[in-house]
Amino acid sequence: MLKLVLILNALWFASAFHVFHIRREIFAKIIVPKEHRDTPVFQTLIATGPFLGGFNLALSILNILLLIFISDFDKDIQWAILLLVNAVAHGSQFAGNVPTALANKRGEGVWNVFKGLMLFIFIIDFTMMVFNGVLSISYFMTHQG
Repeated sequence: MLKLVLILNALWFASAFHVFHIRREIFAKIIVPKEHRDTPVFQTLIATGPFLGGFNLALSILNILLLIFISDFDKDIQWAILLLVNAVAHGSQFAGNVPTALANKRGEGVWNVFKGLMLFIFIIDFTMMVFNGVLSISYFMTHQG
C-alpha cells in the first residue's frame, strides 16, 4: 500500500507541475472567464505558474526519492511524518477550493469547482489527502517509542 500511495503522490504532483508550469496559460484559461482574460490580472495568474509548479515538482521528486530509497526509511515514525506532510499538501489544495465550492452552491464563486478539470482536481486532492492521512495514522499507531 505504501508504494502505491507514493507512486500516486509522485504522479499527481508531477501532473500539477505540468499543469501549473508547462501549461500555465491553459490552466489560467480554465480558471479565468473569457471576459476577464484581457486584464493584467490574467497575465499575473499565468506568471505564478512556475512558482506553483515548483512546489509540486519538489513534492513529486520527494515521493520519487522515497520510492527509490524506501528501505532506508525503516522506522514507522519516519513514514508517519512523511505521509502526514503529503496529506497536508493535498489537504491544503482541497481546503483552498472549499470556499469557492461553497460559493458555487450559491451560484457565485470565481471559478466552477464542480465542473471539468477543477472537479477532477477537487476529488483527487481529497482522495489523496485521505490515503496519505490514513496511512500516516496507521504508521503513527504502530510506532513504538
